[in-house]
Amino acid sequence: MDNHWSDSATQGMDELDKLVYMSRLIGADPSLVVWGGGNTSIKVPERNFRGAEVPAMWIKGSGSDMKSMVRRQFPRLSLDDILPLFERESMPDEDMVAYLEHTLMDPGSPRPSIETLLHAFLPFMCVAHSHADAVVALTNNQDADSILRRVYGDDIAVVDYFRPGFHLSKLVRLAVKESSSISGVVLVNHGLFTWGDDTKSAYDRHIDLVNRAEGFIQNGNKSVFGGWERNPLNGEERRRAAARLAPTIRGLVSRQQKMVLRFDDSDDVLEFIGSREGKRLSGIGPATPDHLIHTKRKPLWLEVADPGDAEGVRAGLEEALSGYSEEYAAWYRECTSDEHPMLDPSPRVILLPGVGMWTTGKDAQAALITGDIYHHTINVIGSAQANSEFTSLTAQDAYDAEYWPLELYKLTLAPPEKELARKVALVTGAASGIGKAIALRLASEGAHVVVADVDAEGAKEVSEAINSSNGLNRSVSVVMDVASEESVARAFQDTRLAYGGLDILVSNAGIAPVGAIDELPLSQWQRSLDINTTGHFLVAAEAVRLMKEQDSGGSLVFIGTKNVPAPGADFGAYSVSKAAEVQLARVLALETGQHGIRVNVVNPDAIFQGSKLWSEEVRQERASAHGVSVDDLEHFYHQRTLLKTQVRAEDVAETVLFLASERSSRTTGAMIPVDGGVREAFPR
Repeated sequence: MDNHWSDSATQGMDELDKLVYMSRLIGADPSLVVWGGGNTSIKVPERNFRGAEVPAMWIKGSGSDMKSMVRRQFPRLSLDDILPLFERESMPDEDMVAYLEHTLMDPGSPRPSIETLLHAFLPFMCVAHSHADAVVALTNNQDADSILRRVYGDDIAVVDYFRPGFHLSKLVRLAVKESSSISGVVLVNHGLFTWGDDTKSAYDRHIDLVNRAEGFIQNGNKSVFGGWERNPLNGEERRRAAARLAPTIRGLVSRQQKMVLRFDDSDDVLEFIGSREGKRLSGIGPATPDHLIHTKRKPLWLEVADPGDAEGVRAGLEEALSGYSEEYAAWYRECTSDEHPMLDPSPRVILLPGVGMWTTGKDAQAALITGDIYHHTINVIGSAQANSEFTSLTAQDAYDAEYWPLELYKLTLAPPEKELARKVALVTGAASGIGKAIALRLASEGAHVVVADVDAEGAKEVSEAINSSNGLNRSVSVVMDVASEESVARAFQDTRLAYGGLDILVSNAGIAPVGAIDELPLSQWQRSLDINTTGHFLVAAEAVRLMKEQDSGGSLVFIGTKNVPAPGADFGAYSVSKAAEVQLARVLALETGQHGIRVNVVNPDAIFQGSKLWSEEVRQERASAHGVSVDDLEHFYHQRTLLKTQVRAEDVAETVLFLASERSSRTTGAMIPVDGGVREAFPR
């Protein structure tokens, strides 16, 4: 591991800026901390609200991510109020958290780290803590005591595993008191603490101790998982197998609460799950309690004869997931004091030898975090096996970590989930116009959105805009020509791999050729049918197949047109093909209701903004048909409505949101106009 400290970069910084700098250096290395792990602090004199200079400590705020820390994420606390706590015999977690709130020197500060007392009790200017994979690997094995002595000699103190809080803080302080010459403290199953008289020396010591652990591991046994037992399928076979299985897995793990999936077939995952020892090692437990919060105590290992046999794997999936949940419930009953109800017993990590790993989460980012953490678990297991035999938390310690009241309390602080949270939507023709507005609106209500369009660049831009506004991994773009069966199938495979399934389909893509029936070339007539009718058939068929595999219902929304009930002259190819689309939707409502799938239609009219449907040719033809100039065409359409108003793409998106959401959970087979009131389109 390289030491990235730069004296020139820190020149002129105050102490808090140096703490931010050091925190980012540690946070930037995933082998040290991942996704909110670790913490850092400094102790410096500060002026209190009365202007008196007092000893104070800046420490990482709870829930902050070290790789992106900024000054405001470090609350400032009064050490004069904290240090007397060391004399106490005990202090419950809830009392400690409440007490620390009173020591904050700045109203409105973030909650300080749960390890605040540990930092405060150590009599050093700067303290750094990480969950370094290499150090954890030295402690998570049967020979930890002897290995730690071989690596570090008397340069560190070792403290047995205890959950963060008052007791652990006091133990670490006592260990340092007894060995004043040590450079750091290793916490079993947890990580490393170092310190110094300034931020640089605390960081230097940290990197040095981690490097010593890494050097020892590199000299160990290289065949850590016992060699290959099952070789992986080739790349394309793996993707096909994973795509076929993902909706079934998603449906089964979403029975208590809907989950988003992420598929991963990285080399280290394939080696681990294809090894002779992988299954046994995966069942031992997590690398650290911080990991367990995301991954649960152990993954689900799927044992199948042929991973490429989708039907065979599906047949065993329900039994395997049921067995996992029963085992989880038995563990819960064995360890619980009945203080907290049992959490969702479904796995967060699913391993299928020969194919790869799925991770689950409330959204794609949570699933990504779980996946990243399990990569580190594999690394820690391998590093521990290199010199001994991997071990983990006891069953009770694992329970106490997952059901830690402070972690459960954090869940209550989360903001309410948005209307479409945990759901996946696919919108066709989403690079512009109505489709783009719908994609943006669904994303704003929490949906993960697959932006599909034949315009690859346009779809990518919309997807990037969604991610910029709503968070990373909230959207992906796929190239889809709705008239091509192969293109549609490929886009749906990408959707299955990206999120594991689909809850909402908005079938929107369309074209609008103009011309009288007796003058229209057959090629334009056929192209209109290919896109405006067959395109909806191909997309809907794929969506329905997926939703049936998922077995958790769904919503299909077709974007029709005012021309269905009120066709226009010289617009025959469009009107006929869109009428067939609407009839397709009605038939689908009849066929899919028993599966909990709802099918509805929105009929907009004359949406000009950003629409590729209204090409210059279409504008000129429609203006001529209505006897107005091209410049007056939009005004003409607005004025012909009963409401005398412009109908916007956003108006259509609002109706789609209603039909996609649970607000319309009792509605299927409906056709809703969004046209400002065109009397000719009234049902009759």
